[in-house]
Amino acid sequence: MAKIATTGNKGKSIRSDCFVTLGLTDRGGIQLKIESKVAVMYGDDIRKTALDILDFFGIKNASLSIEDSGALTLVIAARIEAAVKKLIDADKSWLPPFLEANQYSTTRDRNRFSRLYLPGNSPSLMINAGIHKPDGIILDLEDAVAPDKKDEARFLVRNALIAIDFYGAERMVRINQGECGLEDLEYIIPYNANLILLPKCEKPEQIHAVNNKINEIIHRQSSIVNPIWLMPIIESALGVINAYPIASAADNVVALAIGLEDYTADLGTRRTAEGTESFFARSMVVNAARAAGIQPIDSVFSDVADMEGLRQNVLRSKALGFDGMGCIHPRQIQVIHDTFAPTPEEIEKAKKIVFAFHKAQEQGLGVVSLGTKMIDPPVVKRALNTINLAIKMNKLAENWRETYEQI
Repeated sequence: MAKIATTGNKGKSIRSDCFVTLGLTDRGGIQLKIESKVAVMYGDDIRKTALDILDFFGIKNASLSIEDSGALTLVIAARIEAAVKKLIDADKSWLPPFLEANQYSTTRDRNRFSRLYLPGNSPSLMINAGIHKPDGIILDLEDAVAPDKKDEARFLVRNALIAIDFYGAERMVRINQGECGLEDLEYIIPYNANLILLPKCEKPEQIHAVNNKINEIIHRQSSIVNPIWLMPIIESALGVINAYPIASAADNVVALAIGLEDYTADLGTRRTAEGTESFFARSMVVNAARAAGIQPIDSVFSDVADMEGLRQNVLRSKALGFDGMGCIHPRQIQVIHDTFAPTPEEIEKAKKIVFAFHKAQEQGLGVVSLGTKMIDPPVVKRALNTINLAIKMNKLAENWRETYEQI
């Protein structure tokens, strides 16, 4: 065998994945070896998938070994294709059928309370992620993927976007930095990713480079019709200082996030629960996002066992003006949603203000008052935002005014 390539993962703790070893030979046809605990039930399907992919790429002589730990077809296909493309130049891709449920688009102002990070080279964490109902699911090609695995992770993320049902969660991908990230887009944009996260963003030129690449891909593939949103992540002192130029760099930037692990490392300090060391940066990100008319999104809370610590962190985040935050475990999602959501007291106060506002409008009054207090327009705007959010989260009926007027 002249050339050998390996892809995938193996070991006692590995689930829903496979490890592929592919060698090209001069003759002898296809020698295929499959090791799988489910070979009795699915061995023929695995064999057919493997042979179909090799035939698709015109490989007639090869030795292929698949060590399977319960991988879905989309995973096996991604692993074999990645191995093939390590060995030969091929300008075509073997794609699984596109899941009809994955054709949806997302809106600029949708709720982004929670975004769940999933390593882009770990299929076991992707398969059922949608059932936990995060607002967004991030398939991470950057920090969560080892440098020598980044190429093969692209194929897996691409196939996940095509064939895994994320149950309506915003389909996000965090790309790599620089040229590597621009190359990532070739595996993402044609497959209906809703939002791209740009790590370690320090200047608006990075936004422009990503958009130029996206537009180039769209020009080549006219079938791409859904909007593609961007969420730059601020992770350095320079990024903080340039937060507003970044937030306002393009019309498809819908949120500005902060990553505190890298930011505090850049400062040469330690991240604390109180967040004193990051108060300036977080405030800058919130103000930059609000000034640009987009959503400010906070960093992750890294202790997945401390639910009360998470709740307190979300309260601080909400008090600073953030609209959401990242999470690294499904158990964090509900706490984040419940804490970012308007409280009953906030909803009731907003109802009184909005009701008084509508009453004043109906009576042609230029001044809105509640009891003996005058209500400024920014207060009314904030109350309207609370009402709209409560309705969106099914905490308040759309016709609440009709009921409220009868009380």
